[in-house]
Amino acid sequence: MSSPVPVIRSDAHLAHRGLVELAAGREIPCWESPERVTVIEDALRAAPGFAFEAPTEHGRGPILAVHDADMVEVVEHAWTDALAAGAADGSRPLIPDTYLIGAYPGAMQLGELPAGRHLQLGAYLFDTATPIVAGTWGAARAAVDVALTAAERVVAGAALAYGLCRPPGHHAARGMLGGYCYFNNAAIVAEWLRREGGAQRVAILDIDYHHGNGTQQLFWERGDVLYLSLHADPARAYPYFSGYASEVGAGEGHGRTRNWPLSARTGLDGYATSLAEALRDVEAFAPDAPLIISAGFDTFEHDPIGDLALRTDDYAEIGRLIASLGASAIVLQEGGYAVDALGANALALLTGMRGS
Repeated sequence: MSSPVPVIRSDAHLAHRGLVELAAGREIPCWESPERVTVIEDALRAAPGFAFEAPTEHGRGPILAVHDADMVEVVEHAWTDALAAGAADGSRPLIPDTYLIGAYPGAMQLGELPAGRHLQLGAYLFDTATPIVAGTWGAARAAVDVALTAAERVVAGAALAYGLCRPPGHHAARGMLGGYCYFNNAAIVAEWLRREGGAQRVAILDIDYHHGNGTQQLFWERGDVLYLSLHADPARAYPYFSGYASEVGAGEGHGRTRNWPLSARTGLDGYATSLAEALRDVEAFAPDAPLIISAGFDTFEHDPIGDLALRTDDYAEIGRLIASLGASAIVLQEGGYAVDALGANALALLTGMRGS
Protein backbone atom coordinates (compact mmCIF):
# COMPACT_ATOMS: atom_id res chain seq x y z
CA MET A 1 0.00 0.00 0.00
CA SER A 2 1.40 3.42 -0.93
CA SER A 3 2.32 5.94 1.75
CA PRO A 4 -0.23 8.65 2.61
CA VAL A 5 0.13 11.95 0.80
CA PRO A 6 1.33 14.64 3.22
CA VAL A 7 -1.13 17.53 3.43
CA ILE A 8 0.41 20.57 5.10
CA ARG A 9 -2.09 22.98 6.59
CA SER A 10 -2.38 25.71 9.22
CA ASP A 11 -5.20 27.47 11.04
CA ALA A 12 -3.40 30.83 10.71
CA HIS A 13 -5.35 31.60 7.54
CA LEU A 14 -8.61 31.79 9.53
CA ALA A 15 -7.61 35.24 10.85
CA HIS A 16 -7.31 36.56 7.28
CA ARG A 17 -11.04 37.17 7.03
CA GLY A 18 -13.68 39.86 6.68
CA LEU A 19 -12.13 40.75 3.32
CA VAL A 20 -13.65 43.06 0.73
CA GLU A 21 -12.63 44.07 -2.78
CA LEU A 22 -13.77 46.60 -5.36
CA ALA A 23 -15.30 45.17 -8.54
CA ALA A 24 -16.56 47.53 -11.25
CA GLY A 25 -16.60 50.29 -8.64
CA ARG A 26 -18.67 48.30 -6.14
CA GLU A 27 -17.50 46.90 -2.84
CA ILE A 28 -18.13 43.16 -2.58
CA PRO A 29 -16.90 40.41 -0.24
CA CYS A 30 -13.65 38.90 -1.51
CA TRP A 31 -14.14 35.66 -3.38
CA GLU A 32 -10.97 34.55 -1.60
CA SER A 33 -12.32 33.36 1.78
CA PRO A 34 -11.40 31.02 4.66
CA GLU A 35 -14.14 28.62 3.59
CA ARG A 36 -12.12 27.73 0.50
CA VAL A 37 -9.53 25.98 2.62
CA THR A 38 -11.89 24.43 5.14
CA VAL A 39 -13.97 22.67 2.47
CA ILE A 40 -10.85 21.25 0.80
CA GLU A 41 -9.52 20.04 4.12
CA ASP A 42 -12.87 18.45 5.01
CA ALA A 43 -12.97 16.59 1.69
CA LEU A 44 -9.44 15.24 2.07
CA ARG A 45 -9.99 14.21 5.69
CA ALA A 46 -13.03 12.21 4.59
CA ALA A 47 -10.95 10.34 1.97
CA PRO A 48 -8.28 7.69 2.62
CA GLY A 49 -4.63 8.20 1.85
CA PHE A 50 -3.85 11.63 3.26
CA ALA A 51 -1.79 12.53 6.34
CA PHE A 52 -2.25 16.01 7.81
CA GLU A 53 0.66 17.94 9.27
CA ALA A 54 1.35 21.40 10.64
CA PRO A 55 4.02 23.48 8.90
CA THR A 56 7.51 24.10 10.21
CA GLU A 57 8.60 27.70 10.83
CA HIS A 58 11.17 28.81 8.24
CA GLY A 59 11.67 32.46 9.17
CA ARG A 60 11.95 35.43 6.84
CA GLY A 61 14.97 34.26 4.89
CA PRO A 62 13.15 32.35 2.13
CA ILE A 63 10.70 35.24 1.68
CA LEU A 64 13.45 37.84 1.43
CA ALA A 65 15.25 35.69 -1.13
CA VAL A 66 12.32 36.40 -3.47
CA HIS A 67 10.61 39.62 -2.33
CA ASP A 68 11.85 43.14 -1.65
CA ALA A 69 12.34 43.80 2.04
CA ASP A 70 10.36 47.06 1.89
CA MET A 71 7.33 45.25 0.51
CA VAL A 72 7.56 42.60 3.21
CA GLU A 73 7.66 45.38 5.81
CA VAL A 74 4.49 46.90 4.37
CA VAL A 75 2.62 43.60 4.61
CA GLU A 76 3.79 43.19 8.20
CA HIS A 77 3.15 46.70 9.48
CA ALA A 78 0.46 48.39 7.36
CA TRP A 79 -2.36 47.32 9.67
CA THR A 80 -0.68 48.32 12.93
CA ASP A 81 0.58 51.60 11.43
CA ALA A 82 -2.95 52.46 10.33
CA LEU A 83 -4.32 51.78 13.79
CA ALA A 84 -1.55 53.80 15.45
CA ALA A 85 -2.18 56.76 13.13
CA GLY A 86 -5.91 56.68 13.70
CA ALA A 87 -6.41 55.96 10.00
CA ALA A 88 -8.33 52.77 10.79
CA ASP A 89 -10.46 51.61 13.70
CA GLY A 90 -9.94 47.89 13.09
CA SER A 91 -13.39 47.31 11.66
CA ARG A 92 -12.58 47.65 7.96
CA PRO A 93 -9.88 46.16 5.72
CA LEU A 94 -7.20 48.45 4.31
CA ILE A 95 -7.39 49.16 0.58
CA PRO A 96 -5.40 52.13 -0.72
CA ASP A 97 -7.06 54.97 -2.57
CA THR A 98 -3.90 56.18 -4.37
CA TYR A 99 -1.59 54.02 -6.48
CA LEU A 100 1.97 54.79 -7.57
CA ILE A 101 1.62 53.73 -11.20
CA GLY A 102 4.59 53.86 -13.54
CA ALA A 103 3.49 57.09 -15.23
CA TYR A 104 3.34 59.01 -11.95
CA PRO A 105 7.05 59.94 -11.64
CA GLY A 106 7.64 60.72 -15.32
CA ALA A 107 10.96 62.53 -15.47
CA MET A 108 10.78 63.37 -11.76
CA GLN A 109 13.21 61.85 -9.29
CA LEU A 110 11.03 60.58 -6.43
CA GLY A 111 13.11 59.35 -3.56
CA GLU A 112 10.77 58.97 -0.60
CA LEU A 113 7.56 57.31 0.49
CA PRO A 114 5.40 58.34 3.45
CA ALA A 115 6.57 56.96 6.77
CA GLY A 116 3.37 55.08 7.62
CA ARG A 117 3.34 51.67 5.97
CA HIS A 118 -0.44 51.93 5.51
CA LEU A 119 0.21 54.95 3.27
CA GLN A 120 2.83 52.99 1.32
CA LEU A 121 0.38 50.27 0.28
CA GLY A 122 -0.47 51.99 -2.99
CA ALA A 123 3.19 51.83 -4.02
CA TYR A 124 3.12 48.04 -3.91
CA LEU A 125 -0.43 47.03 -4.86
CA PHE A 126 -1.61 46.69 -8.45
CA ASP A 127 -5.33 46.11 -7.79
CA THR A 128 -8.18 46.75 -5.35
CA ALA A 129 -8.70 43.09 -4.48
CA THR A 130 -5.88 42.52 -2.01
CA PRO A 131 -6.86 44.03 1.35
CA ILE A 132 -4.88 44.05 4.58
CA VAL A 133 -6.53 43.01 7.85
CA ALA A 134 -5.19 42.16 11.28
CA GLY A 135 -4.58 38.52 10.35
CA THR A 136 -3.02 39.05 6.91
CA TRP A 137 0.62 39.02 7.97
CA GLY A 138 0.30 35.85 10.03
CA ALA A 139 -1.68 34.07 7.32
CA ALA A 140 0.78 35.05 4.57
CA ARG A 141 3.75 33.94 6.66
CA ALA A 142 2.05 30.63 7.46
CA ALA A 143 1.22 30.02 3.79
CA VAL A 144 4.93 30.26 2.98
CA ASP A 145 5.74 27.80 5.76
CA VAL A 146 3.03 25.45 4.46
CA ALA A 147 4.59 25.55 0.98
CA LEU A 148 8.15 25.05 2.20
CA THR A 149 7.17 22.19 4.52
CA ALA A 150 5.42 20.45 1.63
CA ALA A 151 8.63 20.87 -0.38
CA GLU A 152 10.67 19.39 2.45
CA ARG A 153 8.46 16.30 2.55
CA VAL A 154 9.00 15.67 -1.16
CA VAL A 155 12.74 16.31 -0.98
CA ALA A 156 12.84 13.81 1.89
CA GLY A 157 11.26 11.12 -0.28
CA ALA A 158 7.52 11.62 -0.64
CA ALA A 159 6.36 11.28 -4.24
CA LEU A 160 3.70 13.94 -3.74
CA ALA A 161 2.83 16.53 -1.10
CA TYR A 162 0.07 19.11 -0.99
CA GLY A 163 0.53 22.55 0.53
CA LEU A 164 -2.91 23.90 1.40
CA CYS A 165 -1.77 27.50 1.08
CA ARG A 166 -3.95 30.47 1.89
CA PRO A 167 -3.53 33.22 0.89
CA PRO A 168 -2.49 32.11 -2.60
CA GLY A 169 0.69 33.46 -4.14
CA HIS A 170 1.24 33.43 -7.90
CA HIS A 171 0.29 37.09 -8.53
CA ALA A 172 2.86 38.42 -6.02
CA ALA A 173 6.06 39.67 -7.68
CA ARG A 174 9.36 40.92 -6.30
CA GLY A 175 7.97 44.25 -5.12
CA MET A 176 4.30 43.95 -6.00
CA LEU A 177 1.16 42.62 -4.31
CA GLY A 178 -2.15 41.78 -5.94
CA GLY A 179 -4.68 39.18 -6.95
CA TYR A 180 -5.33 38.12 -3.33
CA CYS A 181 -1.58 37.32 -3.13
CA TYR A 182 1.00 38.70 -0.69
CA PHE A 183 4.00 36.34 -0.95
CA ASN A 184 4.61 34.04 -3.91
CA ASN A 185 4.56 30.59 -2.33
CA ALA A 186 5.53 28.70 -5.50
CA ALA A 187 8.39 31.07 -6.35
CA ILE A 188 9.69 30.92 -2.79
CA VAL A 189 9.75 27.12 -3.00
CA ALA A 190 11.53 27.26 -6.37
CA GLU A 191 14.21 29.58 -4.99
CA TRP A 192 14.53 27.43 -1.86
CA LEU A 193 15.07 24.33 -4.00
CA ARG A 194 17.83 26.18 -5.86
CA ARG A 195 19.53 27.65 -2.80
CA GLU A 196 18.95 25.00 -0.16
CA GLY A 197 18.02 21.89 -2.11
CA GLY A 198 20.99 21.86 -4.47
CA ALA A 199 18.83 21.89 -7.60
CA GLN A 200 20.17 23.36 -10.82
CA ARG A 201 16.90 23.40 -12.77
CA VAL A 202 13.41 23.88 -11.31
CA ALA A 203 10.10 23.80 -13.19
CA ILE A 204 6.82 25.45 -12.17
CA LEU A 205 3.57 24.40 -13.85
CA ASP A 206 0.74 26.87 -13.23
CA ILE A 207 -2.77 25.52 -13.85
CA ASP A 208 -4.75 28.32 -12.22
CA TYR A 209 -7.41 30.09 -14.31
CA HIS A 210 -5.47 33.37 -14.05
CA HIS A 211 -2.00 34.02 -15.37
CA GLY A 212 0.65 33.99 -12.65
CA ASN A 213 2.09 37.38 -13.50
CA GLY A 214 4.13 37.49 -10.30
CA THR A 215 5.85 34.17 -10.91
CA GLN A 216 6.57 35.13 -14.50
CA GLN A 217 8.10 38.45 -13.47
CA LEU A 218 10.31 36.86 -10.84
CA PHE A 219 11.91 34.37 -13.23
CA TRP A 220 11.67 36.35 -16.49
CA GLU A 221 15.45 36.55 -16.93
CA ARG A 222 16.36 33.32 -15.18
CA GLY A 223 17.56 30.33 -17.14
CA ASP A 224 17.39 27.98 -14.18
CA VAL A 225 13.63 28.16 -13.57
CA LEU A 226 11.07 27.11 -16.17
CA TYR A 227 7.64 28.76 -15.84
CA LEU A 228 4.73 27.27 -17.78
CA SER A 229 1.20 28.61 -17.43
CA LEU A 230 -2.17 27.50 -18.79
CA HIS A 231 -4.78 30.19 -18.18
CA ALA A 232 -7.66 32.21 -19.55
CA ASP A 233 -6.66 34.52 -22.38
CA PRO A 234 -5.68 37.86 -20.79
CA ALA A 235 -7.40 39.62 -23.67
CA ARG A 236 -10.58 39.00 -21.66
CA ALA A 237 -9.42 37.88 -18.20
CA TYR A 238 -7.52 39.19 -15.18
CA PRO A 239 -4.68 40.19 -14.90
CA TYR A 240 -5.09 41.50 -18.49
CA PHE A 241 -1.58 42.89 -18.94
CA SER A 242 0.40 39.64 -19.06
CA GLY A 243 0.03 36.02 -20.05
CA TYR A 244 0.09 36.29 -23.84
CA ALA A 245 1.76 33.55 -25.88
CA SER A 246 4.34 36.05 -27.14
CA GLU A 247 5.82 36.37 -23.61
CA VAL A 248 8.75 33.97 -23.50
CA GLY A 249 11.29 35.50 -21.12
CA ALA A 250 14.44 37.50 -21.82
CA GLY A 251 18.20 37.20 -21.55
CA GLU A 252 19.19 33.90 -19.95
CA GLY A 253 15.49 33.30 -19.40
CA HIS A 254 14.54 33.47 -23.07
CA GLY A 255 12.39 30.42 -23.79
CA ARG A 256 12.06 29.60 -20.09
CA THR A 257 8.60 31.22 -19.91
CA ARG A 258 5.70 29.82 -21.93
CA ASN A 259 2.03 30.77 -21.82
CA TRP A 260 -1.04 29.02 -23.18
CA PRO A 261 -3.95 31.51 -23.25
CA LEU A 262 -7.21 29.55 -23.41
CA SER A 263 -10.51 30.41 -25.04
CA ALA A 264 -13.72 30.72 -23.05
CA ARG A 265 -15.48 27.39 -22.37
CA THR A 266 -12.33 25.37 -23.00
CA GLY A 267 -13.03 21.82 -21.82
CA LEU A 268 -10.81 18.85 -21.15
CA ASP A 269 -9.92 18.11 -24.78
CA GLY A 270 -8.54 21.57 -25.50
CA TYR A 271 -6.99 21.84 -22.05
CA ALA A 272 -5.25 18.47 -22.36
CA THR A 273 -3.75 19.46 -25.71
CA SER A 274 -2.09 22.52 -24.19
CA LEU A 275 -1.10 20.59 -21.07
CA ALA A 276 0.62 17.94 -23.19
CA GLU A 277 2.74 20.66 -24.81
CA ALA A 278 3.66 22.03 -21.40
CA LEU A 279 4.60 18.59 -20.12
CA ARG A 280 6.85 18.04 -23.14
CA ASP A 281 8.57 21.31 -22.23
CA VAL A 282 9.13 20.02 -18.70
CA GLU A 283 10.67 16.82 -20.08
CA ALA A 284 12.95 18.76 -22.41
CA PHE A 285 14.07 21.05 -19.59
CA ALA A 286 14.89 17.99 -17.44
CA PRO A 287 14.51 19.55 -13.98
CA ASP A 288 16.55 17.99 -11.21
CA ALA A 289 14.05 19.01 -8.52
CA PRO A 290 10.44 18.09 -7.80
CA LEU A 291 7.89 19.68 -10.09
CA ILE A 292 6.08 22.63 -8.48
CA ILE A 293 2.41 22.94 -9.39
CA SER A 294 0.45 26.13 -8.78
CA ALA A 295 -2.96 24.46 -8.57
CA GLY A 296 -6.04 26.60 -9.07
CA PHE A 297 -9.54 25.21 -9.48
CA ASP A 298 -11.06 28.38 -10.90
CA THR A 299 -10.89 26.54 -14.24
CA PHE A 300 -14.02 24.68 -13.04
CA GLU A 301 -17.11 25.03 -15.21
CA HIS A 302 -19.13 26.71 -12.45
CA ASP A 303 -16.48 28.97 -10.97
CA PRO A 304 -18.08 32.37 -10.28
CA ILE A 305 -15.18 34.38 -11.70
CA GLY A 306 -13.98 32.00 -14.42
CA ASP A 307 -15.31 30.95 -17.81
CA LEU A 308 -13.54 27.68 -18.64
CA ALA A 309 -15.44 24.40 -18.63
CA LEU A 310 -13.50 21.76 -16.70
CA ARG A 311 -15.52 19.26 -14.70
CA THR A 312 -14.62 17.50 -11.47
CA ASP A 313 -13.66 14.26 -13.23
CA ASP A 314 -11.41 16.23 -15.56
CA TYR A 315 -9.10 17.13 -12.69
CA ALA A 316 -8.38 13.46 -12.12
CA GLU A 317 -7.34 13.13 -15.76
CA ILE A 318 -5.20 16.26 -15.49
CA GLY A 319 -3.57 14.70 -12.44
CA ARG A 320 -2.89 11.49 -14.35
CA LEU A 321 -1.35 13.41 -17.23
CA ILE A 322 0.96 15.28 -14.88
CA ALA A 323 1.85 12.05 -13.08
CA SER A 324 2.83 10.48 -16.41
CA LEU A 325 6.04 12.52 -16.21
CA GLY A 326 7.14 10.18 -13.44
CA ALA A 327 8.37 13.14 -11.39
CA SER A 328 7.78 13.87 -7.74
CA ALA A 329 5.56 16.90 -7.23
CA ILE A 330 4.81 19.70 -4.79
CA VAL A 331 1.21 20.86 -5.26
CA LEU A 332 0.46 24.31 -3.86
CA GLN A 333 -3.05 25.72 -3.60
CA GLU A 334 -3.80 28.88 -5.57
CA GLY A 335 -7.32 29.95 -6.67
CA GLY A 336 -10.73 28.36 -7.05
CA TYR A 337 -13.94 30.01 -5.84
CA ALA A 338 -16.80 27.57 -6.47
CA VAL A 339 -16.72 26.65 -2.80
CA ASP A 340 -19.23 23.81 -2.99
CA ALA A 341 -17.06 21.97 -5.54
CA LEU A 342 -13.58 22.85 -4.30
CA GLY A 343 -13.15 19.81 -2.09
CA ALA A 344 -14.16 17.36 -4.81
CA ASN A 345 -11.96 19.09 -7.37
CA ALA A 346 -8.87 19.08 -5.16
CA LEU A 347 -9.45 15.45 -4.24
CA ALA A 348 -9.80 14.53 -7.92
CA LEU A 349 -6.52 16.20 -8.90
CA LEU A 350 -4.55 14.63 -6.06
CA THR A 351 -6.14 11.22 -6.62
CA GLY A 352 -5.18 11.37 -10.28
CA MET A 353 -1.65 12.39 -9.41
CA ARG A 354 -1.11 9.61 -6.91
CA GLY A 355 -2.55 7.03 -9.28
CA SER A 356 -5.43 5.81 -7.15
